[in-house]
Amino acid sequence: MRVSAQLRGTVAIVAAAALILAGCSGDEDPDEGEVVASGLPVPEVSAPDASGSPSPEAAPGVERPTTSVVATAVESSVEVFDAPDGAVTQTVAAADVLTVPDQTPLTFLVEEEDDSGEWVNVHLPVRPNGSTGWVRAEDVTLGSTEMRVEIELDEFQLTVYEGDEAVLESAIGVGRSDRPTPGGVYYIRELLQPPDAGGVYGPYAYGLSGYSPVLDSFNGGDAVIGIHGTNEPDSIGTLASSGCIRLPNDVITELVTEVGIPLGTPVYISEGDVEA
Repeated sequence: MRVSAQLRGTVAIVAAAALILAGCSGDEDPDEGEVVASGLPVPEVSAPDASGSPSPEAAPGVERPTTSVVATAVESSVEVFDAPDGAVTQTVAAADVLTVPDQTPLTFLVEEEDDSGEWVNVHLPVRPNGSTGWVRAEDVTLGSTEMRVEIELDEFQLTVYEGDEAVLESAIGVGRSDRPTPGGVYYIRELLQPPDAGGVYGPYAYGLSGYSPVLDSFNGGDAVIGIHGTNEPDSIGTLASSGCIRLPNDVITELVTEVGIPLGTPVYISEGDVEA
């Protein structure tokens, strides 16, 4: 079943951010506090056109697709199969992978659909990094986005594209050599707004679908990788974090409030030769 998806949501204000983006900060622990929600909307993915579900389209001269498909769970959990009509391998639940599951939809980046249109192969926000699985098409709604994020670790560079146009570029801070930022294909699973814009995560933080390759946990939570601001502007352009990508606070603010990227937006992290 091919149906459109409208990704509506809010930014979750999270005081205990270390429990969510656990691999982000250095040695400083964020303060803890109450979890509430803000009213800032997450941008929507586009609905498929009348011809069916959207198909990835490659940008001229590059390998990345200019259009990506996003699946949003109909319920708060989804059964994952090893193949179409295969065996159940796991259940992915919003309560297990989202900070505030009652405020943020459970989303996945789509890898492919089977020919029948009854099954969708998706990237999963679980360990190990790079995990994929098949879900029933009836358990999700589909939409598309022309946004993508490309990160070059060796160049300390982040670029946000809309189609084949670069709409934001910035220097970044990345993981230290003993706590590296993992390369691979990920996606935006949630958007968080820490209550202290001057804290270690800055004014906003995107949670990705990936995890630290060397840390099982961090500050009492799972070692989730994210893209966020920082209270250490001098760390931009250096190996500084415990695995997350740091942006200057004015840049992460521009990304959230002006550029806007929907949940499910793909994030391509290229490792290269990262040196201090």
